[in-house]
Amino acid sequence: MALPERESPIGKPVSLFVTCIVDMIYPGTGMSVVDILEHVGVTVDFPPAQTCCGQPAFNSGYRAEARAVAQHFFRAFQDAAVIVTPSGSCATMLRHEYPALFRPEEGALYKEAQRIAAITWEFSEFLVEGLGIVNLELQLPQRESFALHDACHGLRGLGLGGAARALLTQLGNADLQELNECEVCCGFGGLFSIKMAEISNAMLQNKVLNIETCPADTIVTGDVSCLTQMNGGLSRQKSAKRVKHLADVLAQGLPRRAP
Repeated sequence: MALPERESPIGKPVSLFVTCIVDMIYPGTGMSVVDILEHVGVTVDFPPAQTCCGQPAFNSGYRAEARAVAQHFFRAFQDAAVIVTPSGSCATMLRHEYPALFRPEEGALYKEAQRIAAITWEFSEFLVEGLGIVNLELQLPQRESFALHDACHGLRGLGLGGAARALLTQLGNADLQELNECEVCCGFGGLFSIKMAEISNAMLQNKVLNIETCPADTIVTGDVSCLTQMNGGLSRQKSAKRVKHLADVLAQGLPRRAP
């Protein structure tokens, strides 16, 4: 299914869809997103009624339940002009799957699914493709090298990858390296890692091996679910390497506020 066309988001306020995992486990990443957006002059609000996008139910085959969650999302973001999320997988759910969950004969529900899909942007995509900003004029406190893991949903569902690389290339004191098999799945895949644990673990071990042999100090990704999977594997192997979300890396370069 073709992605709905989008209008330019320039000059419009942003409603942050922080996602479940960021909200519950990585709230600092959500704050990093806000800090970066405000750094480039974007007004950000946070609809407090937001919960899940419905992807877990959708991927499990529970379409009725996914529709119910989506309808709650419609109500929570009914006033949004632009939605930005720090998750390629959740952005893919909103952009690709919401329009497929509702039929044209459902009238208002179908139109709202199309509207939500047309105003949703993944974080790096919003900065580079939406606002046309590549150089955030940021500099890390000290020299550090990075390599990117291309999360599956973002890469294959939204065509992401180039935006994050462009932002890191322009980040002061950042050296960009290449991760071998950067486009290969880390083995998480939501319920896949539970239902097919042995295959998931084998994929994770391959990813950990590539991270360990990568010359970069830090691996960067745009999905905290992949981040959690890879950091779990690295931690269990007592590795010093870690994976960070792109927003957290960029936020390290923001001017430090006076205490």
